[in-house]
Amino acid sequence: MATVKLDPEWHELSKMFPQVLPPVITDIAKTRKDVNAMIAAGHATLQVSDGIKETKHAITSVDGTSINVHRFVPAAVAAAGSTPQRAILYSFGGGMIAGNVDTWRMDIKDLADRTESQVFAVDYRLAPEHPAPAAVEDVYSAAKWLQEHASEFNVDPKRVVMHGRSAGGGITAGTALMIRDKGDVQPPAALVLRYPMLDDRTVVPADHPVQPYLTWTSAANDYAWRVVLGNEREDRTDENVTIYGAPARAKDLSGLPDTFIDTSALDLFVNEDTEFARRLTAAGVWVEFHLYPGVAHGFDAVKFMRVSKEAIASEENFIKRY
Repeated sequence: MATVKLDPEWHELSKMFPQVLPPVITDIAKTRKDVNAMIAAGHATLQVSDGIKETKHAITSVDGTSINVHRFVPAAVAAAGSTPQRAILYSFGGGMIAGNVDTWRMDIKDLADRTESQVFAVDYRLAPEHPAPAAVEDVYSAAKWLQEHASEFNVDPKRVVMHGRSAGGGITAGTALMIRDKGDVQPPAALVLRYPMLDDRTVVPADHPVQPYLTWTSAANDYAWRVVLGNEREDRTDENVTIYGAPARAKDLSGLPDTFIDTSALDLFVNEDTEFARRLTAAGVWVEFHLYPGVAHGFDAVKFMRVSKEAIASEENFIKRY
């Protein structure tokens, strides 16, 4: 097989990253704790404005469960007064089995600061305690709630951008499909899918040269999809897997909003993300797609790398169009 070429900056930095994911996940509480600690550490050095105000709002999900949505408002947006503004509905990453708003708080504040946008971050429920479609229903409920309270928050309901990274990207895509199909919520202006987790069928051979560089591993991915969808890969079919839980299984991607997708060459998700972008384009959806060579899943946590700066700037420029 071909050798793997690494981005020079990533090659040096990746040597310092510990692998927190075990070969086999048997203790979800410990894995969740370790993953959350790694995510928080990756954002600890972010420099964000002190003027971002955070409030927490309890909303009701589809099944009647109470969940929290955190609102982050930059000072510049607050100073605009009652003028309707853009808003971002944010879904965090963590493989659908880890993560929360607390863990991602600095990243969320950075996004609000950079894009001069209100950000509404959904503390969606995790598997295995809450399998699909719980997380998507939580974000769908948040989208509906935000539309209903748009005037209260000085939000222009036609300028809501849905944003998710990794697992959050898959949940965002699933939510967009649910909004399209139900037809009772104003569609988002656009989607931002950062290296999204979309397809439960993804398999990378054990001897593939990319395996040593995967920060989100094949074993973790298999475990996550098993507990999210409730059965083993060989038992899953298009008939028993909801497209809202695994959006890559959707046969029809037409009618979705403008979509930004990025991914990296050393990411377990690279093929599913590339194929999803191709299929969106074929369905007539406006797509902006970026593939970054030589780096792995979550590379942009290292903000000072050239490739990270490029990826972050592309995301920011896309959001500011809406």
